[in-house]
Formats: sequence, C-alpha cells, structure tokens
Amino acid sequence: MEAFYTIQGEGANTGTAAYFIRLGGCDVGCHWCDVKESWDAEQHPLTLTEDIVSAANSYPGKTVVITGGEPLLYNLAPLTSQLQQEGIKTLVETSGAYPVSGNWDWVCLSPKKFKAPDASVYPFADELKVVIFNKSDFKWAEAHAAQVGEHCKLYLQPEWSKAADLMPLIVEYVKQNPKWRVSLQTHKYMDIP
Repeated sequence: MEAFYTIQGEGANTGTAAYFIRLGGCDVGCHWCDVKESWDAEQHPLTLTEDIVSAANSYPGKTVVITGGEPLLYNLAPLTSQLQQEGIKTLVETSGAYPVSGNWDWVCLSPKKFKAPDASVYPFADELKVVIFNKSDFKWAEAHAAQVGEHCKLYLQPEWSKAADLMPLIVEYVKQNPKWRVSLQTHKYMDIP
C-alpha cells in the first residue's frame, strides 16, 4: 500500500528510525483502525520484492517494520530473506490472525477481538501489545499474556480516541501488575507519520 521512512512510535522499539512497509489487505476489521484504506488489497498495486528491498536499503536506518493491513496474509519469507541479506533488521506488527511466515528479528503480536490469533503465533512473539478500548480489555490482555513466552515484553496501549479516559486506568493497572508496560502512540503526539 505504502512505504515511508520515519520513527517507530509504539511499543518496544519506540524511537527507532525505521522504514515502514504497509501491505494492503486485511480481514480483521478493527473499527478504530486508522488505515482502513489498507483493507482492500485490490486497491493497491503489486510491487516487486527487489524494488521494496532497494528502497529500504536507500535509507540510513537499517530497520524495516512490515505492517498492514494484516501482513501475515502473505508469505513474507522472500521479502524478509532479501532484506536480511542486505543487513536490514526485520520487524513485523501483526494481529496474529494467520501463521507466521518470514524471517523476523522482532515480532510484535497485537491481537484483536475481531479475529483471534492463530495459536501457532504466540511462541514467536517478542512483544505483546494489547490495545485497550474498554475496561474488559485488561482481562482479555491477561488471557493473551498467558500464552506468550517468558521473554515476551508486555504492553498496554490506549486506543487513541479514548486515551484521555483510559490512561488513568492503564497507569493504575501497570502499577498493580508491573509485568506490563505502557505503550503510547508517540508519533501522534509528535505529529510524525
């Protein structure tokens, strides 16, 4: 769908210069999605893997974040292998709705209630980032945390439009449950893409 060089604004890699590759196509359908135009893959032309790798390699930051839509709709092994051959770190942000494909330096699992993660994805998660939209989401977050490995970093992130109301709840929850960390969409606060 699009690609751009910016700063990662969320989760464990916040503040990292990264080339974002946003793939078109998503059947998860989060109502709060801020890139709903990514959902219909037919609206976005195919791009050669070599062209994607060449564009990513033209920037000084050697980290790529592949996101969507839902990136794991596709076999990402050819793309990630070529990126890594160029010395570029590969990170993915996924709902986990589909099995993992590709070679990853970092997997951010951000499960959504609208389509449950495939059970095979949990062991790959380096980071679990749960968007908190209402109070019941804390219990839901714990259910997912129980399925990831011990090395996985746990994050709670307020849904942007409700952040003002949810932040006090998230702060208190993290204080009472310190295995969790707070993730913010810092790129929105800094007004960067």
